[in-house]
Amino acid sequence: MWLSDKWKDYELLDCQGGERLERWGKYMLIRPDPQIIWDCGRHVKEWSHPDGVYTRVGGGGSWQTGERLPEKWCISYGKMRFYVRPMGFKHTGLFPEQAVNWDRMSSLIQSAGRPIKVLNLFAYTGGATIACASAGASVCHVDASRGMTMTARENAALSGLADAHIRYIVDDCQKFAERELRRGNRYDAIIMDPPSYGRGPSGEVWKLEENIHKFVSLTAKLLSDTPLFFLINSYTTGLSPLTMEYILRLELYSQLGGVLESGELGLPVTSSGGVLPCGASAWWIADG
Repeated sequence: MWLSDKWKDYELLDCQGGERLERWGKYMLIRPDPQIIWDCGRHVKEWSHPDGVYTRVGGGGSWQTGERLPEKWCISYGKMRFYVRPMGFKHTGLFPEQAVNWDRMSSLIQSAGRPIKVLNLFAYTGGATIACASAGASVCHVDASRGMTMTARENAALSGLADAHIRYIVDDCQKFAERELRRGNRYDAIIMDPPSYGRGPSGEVWKLEENIHKFVSLTAKLLSDTPLFFLINSYTTGLSPLTMEYILRLELYSQLGGVLESGELGLPVTSSGGVLPCGASAWWIADG
């Protein structure tokens, strides 16, 4: 398991009875998490006075927030800065478990000793974009949501990267990749964080299990002659890390060699000393 344990502005205080108790900066939030199937009692005092609680109602849900909780606030991870805000579907605009991947991609880019072009697909609010740009890479950030892309711009500016080499594209990721291939554009590193299910701006349907192999095969053709890495992230329970690694084996390792790695992402739980699993990643990394 790859553990994101270097946070100072985020903390998973406790997890019980299907919910997380989290500290985001100085604010406490409670959110549902279906993986938390245990319930040993809520002995952590912060459970009793959260600043915001997301409650599921039927097929949806809503936030109940206290007076002191602002509409949005800023937290830091090293030199990276992000806005956090209560959003739909229990989200906050950030997946803190991805920090361990941010650290790794930053290290790979800094160690490359050459200019690196990164394609970040399904890029959300720009955590990986900021990590790569902070390390000196030029980044093409692609997401179908205009709102999330605007937040990514804000986060980059917060991180001192308003003038960095970041290209923001609001588009369906598959259609964009197909056009980039026709245009002859190539990238040294590719990151993708595809949803389990989604629709593009024109109603395109995305189902991860049905589309992921073909999409990796397509985007692998966008790698340069000197590729650095390829990263797949997934929050789909039925898609195991080894399944994603096998796809990378077929599409990259078999032709290019290199190193394959896959595993779960986790967050340390302060109250118990345990680890909460929070998704999975698979890496292909070039030799040397």
